[in-house]
Amino acid sequence: MDLLRATLYKVIGDGTKLMYNVMVDKSSKTTVNLEASNRSTAIPNKSTIRSGGNKAPNILKAPAVQDLDPQLNPDYNFDNFIEGYSNKLSRSVAEAVAQSPAKTVFNPLFIHGASGVGKTHLANAIGTKIKEIYPEKRVLYVSAHLFQVQYTDSVRNNTTNDFINFYQTIDVLIIDDIQEFAGVTKTQNTFFHIFNHLHQNGKQLILTSDRAPVLLQGVEERLLTRFKWGMVAELEKPTVELRKNILRNKIHRDGLEFPPEVIEYIAENVNESVRDLEGIVISIMAHSTIYNKDIDLELAQRIVKKVVKYETKAITIDDIIGTTCKHYEIEPAAIYTKSRKREVVQVRQVAMFLAKKHTDYSSSRIGQLIGNKDHATVLHACKIVKELCEVDKSFHSDLEAIENTLKKRN
Repeated sequence: MDLLRATLYKVIGDGTKLMYNVMVDKSSKTTVNLEASNRSTAIPNKSTIRSGGNKAPNILKAPAVQDLDPQLNPDYNFDNFIEGYSNKLSRSVAEAVAQSPAKTVFNPLFIHGASGVGKTHLANAIGTKIKEIYPEKRVLYVSAHLFQVQYTDSVRNNTTNDFINFYQTIDVLIIDDIQEFAGVTKTQNTFFHIFNHLHQNGKQLILTSDRAPVLLQGVEERLLTRFKWGMVAELEKPTVELRKNILRNKIHRDGLEFPPEVIEYIAENVNESVRDLEGIVISIMAHSTIYNKDIDLELAQRIVKKVVKYETKAITIDDIIGTTCKHYEIEPAAIYTKSRKREVVQVRQVAMFLAKKHTDYSSSRIGQLIGNKDHATVLHACKIVKELCEVDKSFHSDLEAIENTLKKRN
């Protein structure tokens, strides 16, 4: 309804009303139980959906608490953030921050992970819970891109001091996609001063990024150091079991029924992000309705193969170690030793990089399986391999050859 309303307003004009009838089929004698909405009541409903995710607050008026729109999405809360092994740590830390903002050691809280794993959902859930518990706090969610746009506008309008003063009044500042600050020195410099002011005055900062601080390029070292002051929490790709639970929850909320084998198939083959899972459910529902087809395994297979990069067999850590060692002509046993020989270290780093890219394992687990190293070693290895790819054509070719071999084997 929000989408329809916003579209009607845009095309026809504000205040347009949509009149509609619902046709009810009473012959089938079937009913579907729909779950009540669990959107937060602490965040006011908006009459239209937000364009581009959120809008710029009026930084010149520096509104009172009750007038400040926190720009949070009330549909993103802890109640519908499905917990699993891959997100348990991040969720637990996030809940602790929500209960006691700026009173824990998790300040700033830096959440990172691949696209679609739930970073925005979790960041909004923290802000939403804080508004429920502490309605008097000034909470603001803003994308890094919008922050940059606001800063640029303030420079153009000669209102930079007003911009900075506004942000220094926030109690809980949530910046989404902080990697967008890469390369924009003046924005980084301004954010640095805002960050310092808030942190020193006991305010909570929550940042999200598609990569860990150690892998952020184009961001000043003094900012990266501050990002690591509190807690750096990784949201990993959802495990198979978590994907099944997310699917069941989505299907139940939408009042649908999927056979168990369909849920199993989707969970095993759609492994990149939560968004992909939800998109597949919508696609299957649409095909089933429009073409009057039963939701079965055949329909699911057809749609999954069209929408998702389909792999018949997952690449394993053993595949990666074996293929990498064979390419560089060293014995697989060598990477489990404490050898610091250049060729052994490089093979170990390449294997870690490929494991991070092609498997669902966490950095800690990859480190344990490849040379019994810690997660920091894995993150460092990923950084080294990325940098080498950019400057060494021969190394880049080796990496492509190994990946091609892995894909042929699987």
